[in-house]
This record gives sequence, C-alpha cells and structure tokens, in this order.
Amino acid sequence: MTLTTFFSLLGGVALFLYGMTVMSSGLRNACGDKLQGILEKATSNKFMAVFVGFAVTILIQSSSATDIMVIGFVNSGMMTLSQAIGVIMGANIGTTVTAQITAFNISAYAPFILFAGTIMFLFVKKSMTKYIGEFLMGFGMLFVGIAIMKAAIAPMSESAEFKEILSGLDNPAAAVIFGMLFTALLQSSSSSTVIFQTFAFQGLLGYHTAVYLVIGAAIGSVTPNLIASLTTNRNGKRTAILNLLFNLIRAAILIILINVFPQFLDWIQALSPNSIARQIANTHTIFAIIAVALELPITGFIIKVAEKIIPVLPDENEQLEDRKLQYMVNMRDMPSQAAMANAHREVVRIGRISEKNLHKALDCFFHYDPGKYASVKAREESVNILNHEIDNAMLQLRSLNLSDESLGRVSRLAIAVTDIERISDHAENIVEYAEEMHSKKGHLSEDALTELRKMSEDALEILDLSIRIFESEDYTDLQKLDKLEAGIDLQKVELVDHHVDRLMEGSCDPFSGIIFTNLVTDLERIGDHAENIGYALSNMDPNS
Repeated sequence: MTLTTFFSLLGGVALFLYGMTVMSSGLRNACGDKLQGILEKATSNKFMAVFVGFAVTILIQSSSATDIMVIGFVNSGMMTLSQAIGVIMGANIGTTVTAQITAFNISAYAPFILFAGTIMFLFVKKSMTKYIGEFLMGFGMLFVGIAIMKAAIAPMSESAEFKEILSGLDNPAAAVIFGMLFTALLQSSSSSTVIFQTFAFQGLLGYHTAVYLVIGAAIGSVTPNLIASLTTNRNGKRTAILNLLFNLIRAAILIILINVFPQFLDWIQALSPNSIARQIANTHTIFAIIAVALELPITGFIIKVAEKIIPVLPDENEQLEDRKLQYMVNMRDMPSQAAMANAHREVVRIGRISEKNLHKALDCFFHYDPGKYASVKAREESVNILNHEIDNAMLQLRSLNLSDESLGRVSRLAIAVTDIERISDHAENIVEYAEEMHSKKGHLSEDALTELRKMSEDALEILDLSIRIFESEDYTDLQKLDKLEAGIDLQKVELVDHHVDRLMEGSCDPFSGIIFTNLVTDLERIGDHAENIGYALSNMDPNS
C-alpha cells in the first residue's frame, strides 16, 4: 500500500463523514424546530416513544443527535427516563437506515446529485430549496466518498501485510473491541458500518467478522452521548447510561443468539446472497430490531440499574414531585367547584416552591456555595415546568361549565401564577449575582451587607404574608402588606443613595456596586409581585 493510496482512503473517509454531517444539517434545517417538538411530546407510551425515536433519527440521519436532544430534554425535566429509553431504542433502529441506503450501488450518479445539490444551495434564495440542496450535497458527498474509499481499498486487497492486520479481527472478541473503538473514534455507528461494508465489498473482511464489528459499533456509538452528559445533571447522566446499558445488553443477547443459533446468520445472508454490503446492512437493522423487541419489556429494569449506578438523591425526588401537578389532575372528571378549589391549592403550592427558591437564593448570596447555586437553578426550572403544567390545566378548567364569576377567578389565579413565576426568576438572578461576586472576587462593605440583609428579610416577609393572604383569602392583613411593600420601595431609594456615597468613599468596588444595585432592584420588584399575589383574589386594586 502506497502513501498516496493511504491518503486517498483517508480523503474518502473524510468526504463520507462530512457528507453525513451536511446531509444531517440540511434535514434538520428543513424540519426546523419541529423535530425537537416531536421529541418533547413523546408520550409515556413506550411503543410511541420507540416510533418517535425511529422517525426522528431517519429524518436527521444521526442517532447521536437524537440521543443528545433526549439527554437535553431529560436534563431540563421535559422528558422522563421511561420516555427517554423508548426514544433511544427507536433511534438505534433508525440509525441502521444509512447502511441500507449505502448498500445500493449508486456511486455512478453521485457526482450529478452533488452538482444538483450545490446549484440549489448556492443559487436558489428560497430557504427550503437551499436546505434540500444542502441535503443533496451531503448525499452526493457521501457516495462520492464511498467511491473514493472503494478505489483506495482495491489495491489493499492484494496486500499481504494489510490482510495480515485484518486477520486479527477473525477473533470475535477482537472484532467487537475494534468495532467499539473505531466507532468511538468516528462517533457514528452509521459511518463505521458503512466503512465495514466497503472493506467487505473489496474482500478484506468476511461476513462473520463484519457481524462482530457491527455489534461492537453499537457500543461505541454511545461515546458522543457519554461526552454530552458530562455537563448535565444526574438525570441527564442517567440517560446516557441508559443508552450504554441498552447496547451492552444488546451485544450480550446477540452474541449468545448467533452462537447458539449459527443458522440465524445463514438466514440473513440468504436474504441477499449476492451482496455482502446488503447482508451487513440487513444484519445491522435486524440486530437493532431484535434488541428493541427483547429489551422493551425490561425497560423498567434497565432504568433501575441506571439509578443504581447513579443513585437518586432526596433532592431529586423532591424535584420530581415539584414538577408534577398534585391537585389539578383529571379536572374534567370532577365538579366545577372542586376543580376550582384544587386550582387554588395548586397555585398556593407553586407559590411556596417559589418562596423556597427565594430563601435558598438569598442564602446563597450571603453564604455562597455551588450546591446552593445548582439547587436554585434546578428549582427555577421546576417552577417553569410546573407553571407550564398549570397553564395547560387552566385551559381544561376554562372548558368546564363555569359561571362568569368563576371564569374571572380562573383569570386571577392565572395572573397570580405569573407573578409567582417572576419571583422565582428573580431568585435565579440573585444566585447569578452570587456566582459573579464569587468568581470575580467582588467586595461589599459590612454596611452594604447589613442593608441588603434587612431588605432581603423584608422581601421574604412580604412574600410569606402575601401567600398566606392568597391561601386563606382573609384580607385583614392587606394594610400590613401595603406597609411592607412601601417600606421596600423606600429602602430601594435609600440603599442606592447610600451605596453611591460608599462608592465615592472607595469602601465598595464599582463591580460590586453594580451587583448591589441590581439586587436591590430585584428585591423591590419581588415586593411588587408579592403585593399583586396578596391582592389577586380580593377584587381590590393594590394601587388604590
């Protein structure tokens, strides 16, 4: 094998991989955000989740991209592990379509497809046409890359040295390990399978060796997901572990199957007796379908193993409960008055969650800790998710046979939820200030900290009072609420004036001065939102 031939092989592989990337990009651009919306709405029905994973992966031609989106959804709480594992399984079937496509020998038409796609992408202004052109460019590059690889590999089939290197893969364990490592390097089981097809087409690999390479490739395909999960929360990491467990169990099942029933591989070969590329593609697809069929009934077990590897902490259980409706469930099946009462209880509940987040955020500001920072961020996400769930439940509530008075009450409940959600947003702002102060070593004087602590205590007091008024609908403390809110407004003006004086004296640095002013503003706005909550159901105007 000459150096030129080796570089030609590398160029073919590079063009093939880039073609896969361009083709996937074109499809994703053409579909816009719809794919993420489809994934987000994957139901708890695991068969539907498998279908969704299969369909989305076919569209974007990348199981890794599908799995990474799933990790993101689980990380944000928009998808459960039971939904995620179904989508992951479907993606493992969808990714086999690439090998089925490349098993067709259409390399002769690839330059024309590449040319047509380039014309559409470069010279047509319509977005959808450009995206289709991008897809065709990638599709053409893919097959041109395969043609280059085949041409480069042909001389290798006559090389005794290269054959000797590949002969080591006749050992099934070596083939599985090589397939795993090679796919981990390429980060795509579709790409590695197509390259194995190309080697087999040139006679460098036997079918049975390719079978074990495909089994190893499925394990190696998990690498991008494991890498992506490093920056996620514990649930995001469990999602990547689910994918790894699925493929490890898959490998074990398939190795046992083909050794106990070797005639099974003979049957697959008989489906396409004259095309080893098609035999490998069929093996890839059939193995994926068998794995899903056998593992789908034990998804609960796989999830439990993932949770053993990364144990569920008490905070996570609290987070799961926070993100689910507790009272506004089955609204259409209960009397309207009961539904209204449950809606009130649910809004009080989200109010207390938001209040807890503000407590934690202020504690983090005065006593910074990364764990507190992460906790506030996670609970803010919980408030957002619960807010979304309540909004949907409110729509159900409005569909009941309610009086005009009740409909007005529903509207006021919805407005209160908005104020509550905004308070949690301010809590998130506060921990971000804490993070900035910590990372940039900002300094506030003792006088500034004392003033901030007093204003923070008043903000917590008014929020607690407003939720108690909202919950009890006893309005005897509204005057106290107004007094607290007016006091917070006054503090904002006084504290900013005092801090300007400290900046002039040099007792506080300018960077910390900005944080101080921002925090004071957030606390004042929390007071405004709290007053709105206290008055929400009273039919009175807080500004009157």
